[in-house]
Amino acid sequence: MVTRESSRPASAEQRLKELGIELPAPPEPFGIYAEAVQTGNLLFLTGMLPTEGRVPKFIGRVGAELDVEVGHKAARLAALNSLAVARQHLGSLDKVKRIVRLGVAVATSGDVREQPKVADGASEFFENVFGRDKNPSRLVYGVASLPLGTPVELELIFEVA
Repeated sequence: MVTRESSRPASAEQRLKELGIELPAPPEPFGIYAEAVQTGNLLFLTGMLPTEGRVPKFIGRVGAELDVEVGHKAARLAALNSLAVARQHLGSLDKVKRIVRLGVAVATSGDVREQPKVADGASEFFENVFGRDKNPSRLVYGVASLPLGTPVELELIFEVA
């Protein structure tokens, strides 16, 4: 990604503007935990859900109540919420040097094997904002249920400046 004004890559904050993405207010924890913890140059985010405010936008399991496409959208919303939390903690997403790891839990039923397609909703979103060179390693797994009945929960580790 290159800005029009120069040959430097566009910053994450510039990319959000170019993509017309406005980050929501960061979600509040649904329990007793910190959503963001920084140690050294690593920022850990956990429990990122596809919520709007304090309400789950998507409820159900992929392969039962929801299909893969809806799960993909839920993963994107959880990714959007994670950037809102990261920005609140860091002050600017331009401090993100790279995403080190993305963990994606997908609530499924039966013999669902398309968890990676659901997780791509988050991965594609992060790639659009940060660029391919900041793509993380990724772990995707299926689970029986997730908090609030949501289909997706993200865990992230960022390297920050």
